[in-house]
Amino acid sequence: MAGLEVDREAVMDGEREVLVAVTDGRVLGALVLDGAYIEAVAVRPGRRGRGIGSALVVAAAARRDRLVAEFDTKLRGFYRNLGFDTERIGESRYRGELP
Repeated sequence: MAGLEVDREAVMDGEREVLVAVTDGRVLGALVLDGAYIEAVAVRPGRRGRGIGSALVVAAAARRDRLVAEFDTKLRGFYRNLGFDTERIGESRYRGELP
């Protein structure tokens, strides 16, 4: 995506790090990492499906040896497309790991 700066703004708080996707000075999305664990990925509703969340996860992967996430069934494809190995951990929950 042209003009998207994924790690232009990164905030550190101990092991916790926030990556922010910004274009033209506007925040489009953010990812919160706690060590290797992805706590949250959020993208503005009108900007979803345009690769912003994927770009945030790729940027996070460049900062860590591995990534781990827990997510609902509807996000399984998103994480699998990014290379995460996924396993069911509940009725509608999955755990994914990107080695």
